[in-house]
Amino acid sequence: MNDRERFVAWMLGEPVDRPPYWLFWSPWGTTWERWQREGKPATVVDHRGDFGSDQPPCVVPVNCGPCPRFERTILYEDDNEIIHIDSWGIKRRDLKGNVSMSQFLEFPVKGWDDWRRFKQERLDPDHPDRLAGDWRQQCAEWTAKGYPIQLGYFPDVTLFGGVRWLLGDEECLLAFYTMPDLVHDIMDHLTSLYLTVFEQVVREVRVDVIHIWEDMSGIQGPLISPRHWDEFMGPNYRRIKRFADEHGIPLISVDTDGNPDLIIPCMMRAGVNFLFPLEVAAGCDVNVLQAKYPTLAMMGGVDKRVLAVGPEAIDAELERVRPAVERGRYIPDLDHCIPDDVSWPNYVYYAQALKKLLGKD
Repeated sequence: MNDRERFVAWMLGEPVDRPPYWLFWSPWGTTWERWQREGKPATVVDHRGDFGSDQPPCVVPVNCGPCPRFERTILYEDDNEIIHIDSWGIKRRDLKGNVSMSQFLEFPVKGWDDWRRFKQERLDPDHPDRLAGDWRQQCAEWTAKGYPIQLGYFPDVTLFGGVRWLLGDEECLLAFYTMPDLVHDIMDHLTSLYLTVFEQVVREVRVDVIHIWEDMSGIQGPLISPRHWDEFMGPNYRRIKRFADEHGIPLISVDTDGNPDLIIPCMMRAGVNFLFPLEVAAGCDVNVLQAKYPTLAMMGGVDKRVLAVGPEAIDAELERVRPAVERGRYIPDLDHCIPDDVSWPNYVYYAQALKKLLGKD
């Protein structure tokens, strides 16, 4: 089986030659620098391919976000920090030499007038630049190699995340109560934009998965209630599901950090059948989730923190998820990117131990 055939069949619960072997999550930049200091061979330039990882879905590089994008503009910089405007028009503060989330200082939409202007100037579904570039050639090459192909990725294909990018974290959550019509209009328009672009792509490319990035959960659970998920997000997810069914796209995946257990039933009713990364520190246990949602495909669920401990801890963690692998529809992988407390020898050990678990020679 090639990587695409194996991935799709495994996630749908169909027979395969072996489970997919993925090294999906990348190291932080500071992690890569540490590995170089610790003797990583110069010939190792890819944390996936150089360890024999199967190919995760390749993302069709079309523009589903602001178009034209905001040019990155530096507003202030010194030895310690940089304040800038990002591609969504968000004003951010980042510390230098430190891998952390930005401090978000200002967002582009504060009410209906801002939203109408942003929608008109940046979110025209038919803007010709959305389909610019050599994506057709890239997709043809990926198809010839037997790689899975995906529409949607961070940070541009998102519903809750889109409202959050535009309004801000706290303002987004308050808007579900104070400006519900605005939240509905943002999510409805974003969905229409995505489907307009997707329609152009599927005329020329076989697509295997539609991916929606949300990051709408924390250790305490989801940031909105199941009732609000059903009211605001459910109708648009069902629109995406209908599109997927009409075009033979078998998988709809969602990436949310934290513990999304309370809204998993909402997502599944609306068509989601693939979820990741199942953060262990937030209380996600793939064995428990599999028992509750046996038809839901999953990826992740391996506690990234054990890589900083050593081989015995890595072995124990892989043994913990072995039953989930044996039940199927689950790709074991780390539950997020690789922090810089992970040594090069420990990463090598993990990659080889995971490969052995999954039976890839």
